[in-house]
Amino acid sequence: MMKFKPNQTRTYDREGFKKRAACLCFRSEQEDEVLLVSSSRYPDQWIVPGGGMEPEEEPGGAAVREVYEEAGVKGKLGRLLGIFEQNQDRKHRTYVYVLTVTEILEDWEDSVNIGRKREWFKIEDAIKVLQCHKPVHAAYLEKLKLGCSPINGNSMVPSLPDNNSLYVTSAQTSGLPSAVR
Repeated sequence: MMKFKPNQTRTYDREGFKKRAACLCFRSEQEDEVLLVSSSRYPDQWIVPGGGMEPEEEPGGAAVREVYEEAGVKGKLGRLLGIFEQNQDRKHRTYVYVLTVTEILEDWEDSVNIGRKREWFKIEDAIKVLQCHKPVHAAYLEKLKLGCSPINGNSMVPSLPDNNSLYVTSAQTSGLPSAVR
């Protein structure tokens, strides 16, 4: 299913969720600093770079494209961290990958067109700034901290079958202690 916006095509899965892809962009394989970008809607707020998948686009390819457009970085695409749902108002289903940054562009599409900014954050600081206005984005980093980091030897299956069997919903992260959330 697709909906057309003036300059983009939105794709939806069979359950009516908008298909999205994003990357947690890390400065190194230690995954201790993550790159966030300013929101196009609220320029004083930070978000994880990501966006809608285009028709026939694979989630990993969409994630790499979105990071290039929004954050102006290229890198080595790593493991799929999970598929996160946001049910309440938006009905998004976002594939979230880990990406190790290998190239940083001085000027990129969104910096030129809309003045988007980017900044490196320590993981704990990134969680704090995301919790206020993008709690589902904070959940990506919380999941990473809870055992999907390569440092502790636990990694996710690198890819999922097309039936999308792995989901993390916002309801699943809301019960976590505030120290973890």
